[in-house]
Amino acid sequence: MSTPWKIAVIGAGPAGLALALHAARRLPAAQIALFDARPLERDVSADPRTLALSLGSVQWLRRLGAWPAALAQPILEVHVSQAPPTLAPWGTPAEVRISAADEGEEQLGAVLSYGALVSRLQQAWLAVAAEQPRLQSRFGLPVAQVRALDATQGGGAEVDAGVAERFDLAVVAEGGVFAEQARKAVVHDYRQTAWVGTATLSGATPGRAVERFTRHGPVALLPLPRVADQPADRQRAALVWCMPADDDPVGALSEAQRVTVLNSLLPEVAGRVTGLSPLKHFALGLNAERTLVDGAVVRIGNAAQTLHPVAGQGLNLGLRDAAVLVEALREATPEALPQVLRRLEWQRGPDRWSMIAATDFLARSFTWQWPGLPAARGLGLAALQALPPLKHLLARQMMFGRR
Repeated sequence: MSTPWKIAVIGAGPAGLALALHAARRLPAAQIALFDARPLERDVSADPRTLALSLGSVQWLRRLGAWPAALAQPILEVHVSQAPPTLAPWGTPAEVRISAADEGEEQLGAVLSYGALVSRLQQAWLAVAAEQPRLQSRFGLPVAQVRALDATQGGGAEVDAGVAERFDLAVVAEGGVFAEQARKAVVHDYRQTAWVGTATLSGATPGRAVERFTRHGPVALLPLPRVADQPADRQRAALVWCMPADDDPVGALSEAQRVTVLNSLLPEVAGRVTGLSPLKHFALGLNAERTLVDGAVVRIGNAAQTLHPVAGQGLNLGLRDAAVLVEALREATPEALPQVLRRLEWQRGPDRWSMIAATDFLARSFTWQWPGLPAARGLGLAALQALPPLKHLLARQMMFGRR
C-alpha cells in the first residue's frame, strides 16, 4: 500500500484491537484511528469473562507480540460426549476425543480471561501508536453512526463520534451480546439461556476441555489457568451451562443443588464439581449479517455474526476476519477498494457460513423433540471417534477454520 489513506476501527475489544495492531504493522502508509466508548483510564485487566481461542488464533496473536502466555491455560484435549443412555450400535460410548498429541500440535487452543487478552492487546497497540503519529487512539468516544458514502459523496465511509468524519474504510468490531443487539438480516432466538461462572473440580485432568450434550442443551467446562492460592488437588474451569429459557430450573437452585445436578450430567472424565462461583446468565441467539461488506464499511466479529457458544468459535471467526482483511489491503489503493472487498467477501464466505450453519444446527437440535434425535447425535459422535481421518479434518477446522 503506497497511497496514504484513512482507516477507522470502531471497537477496542479483542477483534478490533488485533486488527488495528496488525494493520499498523502491515499497512505502513495507512492512517488508523481506533475508536471505543470506554475511557482509556478504565482498567480492563480484571474483566473475568472467559475466552476460548483456537490454535490458529493463539499463533496469530503470538506473531502480533500480544499473546499473554503466562495468563492462558493451553487446551491439550477435548472430550465431547452425549449423556446416557445413548450408545452407538456397536456398543461404544457416544463420545469423541481429540488431543493435541494426536494432531501433532503443542495444544489445540487456549483459555484465558477477556481482561488478560484485551489489556495485553491494548498495551501493544498503545506502544506502537506512541511512536507513530499516523496512529490515533480515540478512547472515550462512542460512535453514534457509521455509514457508507456513495460515489456522489466521494465514496468511503462516514464515522460520527460527535463530529462526522470521512474515512476511506471503516471496520466495525463492536458487537455486544445477543440480547442487546439491533437485529441483523439473519436472526434466530434459540429460547435458550447460558449460565456461566467458575467451577472447582477434583480429579480433573489439567488442560482437558469437556462438553456434554444433554436433553436440555450443552454443558461445557473449559480449563482455566492456576491461581496462586489454588490447592494442588483442585482444578478450575469456566462453566457454560445451557438450558431452555422457558423451562429453566437453574435460577431457583442453590449452589449445592447446582453442584449435584452438574455432577449427575457430566461424564466421569470431567472430574467432580466441588464448588461453583455465583452464576450469571444471558440469552442465546443467532444474529448475523448476510454480508461482511457494505460499501466501504466492513463488519467483523460479533458485529458481523453472533453465534451460539456450543462450538466456542465466535471470537476465532472474528480474528480470522481481521487477519484476512488486513492482508487483502496490503496491495490495495482507495480506488481499488471495492474490488478488494468483493474478493474478501467471497474469500471469507466458506469459513464464515460453514461455522454459522454448524452452530445453528447444533443449537436448534436441542429444541427439537423428534424421536431418535439424541440417538442420532450420539451415533454421529461415535462415528467421528471411529473414523480417525474424519476426526482429523474436524480438528483442523476447529483449530484453523476452513481454509
